[in-house]
Amino acid sequence: MIVMGSIQWPLLRLDLYGSLRADGESFSKSIKSSDGSSVGGLGGGSGGTVLLFLQELRLLENPYLSVVGGNGGPVGGGGGGGGRIHFHWSKIGMEEEYVPVASITGTMNNSGGAGDNDGRHGQEGTITGKACPKGLYGIFCEECPIGTYKDVDGSDEHLCIPCPLDLLPNRANFIYKRGGVTRRSCPYKCISDKYRMPNCYTPLEELIYTFGGPWPFSVLLSFILLLLALLLSTLRNKLIGSGSYHSSSSIEHHNHHRFPYLLSLSEVRGARAEETQSHVHRMYFMGPNTFREPWHLPYSPPHAIIEIVYEDAFNRFIDEINSVAAYDWWEGSVHSILSVVAYPCAWSWKHWRRRVKISRLQEYVKSEYDHCCLRSCRSRALYKGMKVGATPDLMVAYIDFFLGGDEKRLDIVSIIQKRFPMCIIFGGDGSYMAPYNLHNDTLLTNLLGQHVPATVWNRLVAGLNAQLRTVRHGSIRTALGPVVDWINSHANPQLEFHGVKIELGWFQATASGYYQLGIVVAVGDYTLLDLHQSDTWVGTDELMRKNVAHGRKNVKQLQHSWPYISNSLSLKRITGGINGGLINDATLKSLDFRRDFLFPLSLLLCNTRPVGRQDTVQLLITLMLLADLSVTLLMLLQFYWIALAAFLSVLLILPLSLLSPFPAGLNALFSKEPRRASLSRVYSLWNATSLSNIGVAFICCLLHYALSHFHHPDETSTRNVKREDDKCWLLPIILFLFKSIQARFVNWHIANLEIEDFSLFCPDPDAFWAHEPGL
Repeated sequence: MIVMGSIQWPLLRLDLYGSLRADGESFSKSIKSSDGSSVGGLGGGSGGTVLLFLQELRLLENPYLSVVGGNGGPVGGGGGGGGRIHFHWSKIGMEEEYVPVASITGTMNNSGGAGDNDGRHGQEGTITGKACPKGLYGIFCEECPIGTYKDVDGSDEHLCIPCPLDLLPNRANFIYKRGGVTRRSCPYKCISDKYRMPNCYTPLEELIYTFGGPWPFSVLLSFILLLLALLLSTLRNKLIGSGSYHSSSSIEHHNHHRFPYLLSLSEVRGARAEETQSHVHRMYFMGPNTFREPWHLPYSPPHAIIEIVYEDAFNRFIDEINSVAAYDWWEGSVHSILSVVAYPCAWSWKHWRRRVKISRLQEYVKSEYDHCCLRSCRSRALYKGMKVGATPDLMVAYIDFFLGGDEKRLDIVSIIQKRFPMCIIFGGDGSYMAPYNLHNDTLLTNLLGQHVPATVWNRLVAGLNAQLRTVRHGSIRTALGPVVDWINSHANPQLEFHGVKIELGWFQATASGYYQLGIVVAVGDYTLLDLHQSDTWVGTDELMRKNVAHGRKNVKQLQHSWPYISNSLSLKRITGGINGGLINDATLKSLDFRRDFLFPLSLLLCNTRPVGRQDTVQLLITLMLLADLSVTLLMLLQFYWIALAAFLSVLLILPLSLLSPFPAGLNALFSKEPRRASLSRVYSLWNATSLSNIGVAFICCLLHYALSHFHHPDETSTRNVKREDDKCWLLPIILFLFKSIQARFVNWHIANLEIEDFSLFCPDPDAFWAHEPGL
């Protein structure tokens, strides 16, 4: 037996460098009896006892502590049993005061001795220690493993019980605690320092669970947003009223609607009677008026004006005015940059430059050009022979040519006869921001008023525009079908009573493939049959009388002959020199169109028919606008928690797009007439552009999900991170749904603003014309 220390005087520390043995004796030699025979069955000695009273034990440099039993003797001697090693720890620290009581780098052996031949092996001895306090287990009173706790005294390892998982948050792992865990609530730590204790929530989740969880928070937020929407709607009605939209019919109104000014008599809007009587031809600019393809006029004068201009001087005028219509390189550069950074700003920039350009063209023709291409001396002297105009959307510009008054009477009669058939090109380009429309200015109304009552013509224009606004250039082949049917069913039957017929057509195709849509107006005095038979009209009184006498009959002939004109037929002879072709059911499929990579956005940005209930639609828009802002801020808070780089990416790709829909929407809702529809389109454009930020948010979620799995490959962390990342997609999806619904509401709102008369969509022609004013 080896005893070191005592209960009263324990060793402070025992450092063992060699070996400490209390092994049993072994019998290696045989013992002879008196008669010389071998005596067998002698067993080995049992191991001894090592009793250590100490506070700390260190087995250094590979020492050896042994109480091995001795080996059995020859002829079946059994091995001796192993001895006993007991550590009586005098002082065991608990919790924060815990210090390991043993440092073992050597070997302790308490095995039994080996038996000889059939002798049995000795039993193992015991290695025991003093009973450990709570949180510790084993011979050397070590700390219970992480994730277990021990709340009773004892040394058995089974006393360390696994910690309950229901008290562990999803994004947490159990952690080490000095001295072991003595309570059921085991300490834990969030898998990342970004989470906040004690529930390991993100800042967004902390906000949500502060109000009771996702559902209570959603209900409370919905109630607050509804209350704010009602307050904003009430404020809007008091400030601007429910109101209605009245479209502007002049460029000057767009330029100066806020700044009243004094006009000279020559600048007063509207066509005077003498202008109507002296009007000869309207020459349209070609091209979409973009920075790549600006407006331009074709060379050589049209047939309608060839008798009132000098051809050489006219071609020089074309050179000059085309140079004025061209844009500078920096204007296109600014537009290209803004198209990448903030597309609605690029659209506003283009619209502003177009407005500046048409003002420059008007000023040039009115004041700077000497009108030397005109044959009339009076027109050259007074600068009254030409006037530049444009549609309110600045998509189509034209030059009106007028007689000077000093021409010969027969020349005047011949020239005036060439007014009809007349080509009227639609404004717009079939896009969301500029739908097709027939601009009905005063001059056109007066010209056609000589053949059609103004009420009939105005009703026709309103109905045609109602049909045209839903035509998208990307699906023009299918969208123009109802327009052709409407013209045949509603327009022409009524116009025939007045000796007039209209047909849809395409005109002025450019090298880039761009072409314009419009209508050809033919009156009863002239027919397509007459126009195809000769290049020029004979301006005699006899021919005029003949045409007047047979006007009604010729319209009927026109009705039968027109549908058989092919799409490739040149209309120069019948429209004064404008190339193009007629559009009917047979030629619709031949129309060319191009779709760009943004074509899917047309599902959100599309001009629709009005739905009425304007106040309700505006209330819903206000509600969705507030919901959009709320979800956007919550999403930004979420991505700011994920990473600063993710936050900046979502916010700045594209810059301004994510937060701009809210001020743009308020500006549209609180604006006054007549800018409400145009501002609503800008708001819708910002709303669609912000989808790029939502796309970036999805990409950031994907990258965050991948990086989280890369940094946390273990199964537990992967499970926790997966639960975390599943919620990363939720807010972008909700925001996408809100923006999609919002876009639909705005489309209805714009339609309600631009079309107040629902009778324009009457399928019955009689019901349509029954609502004609003045009937």
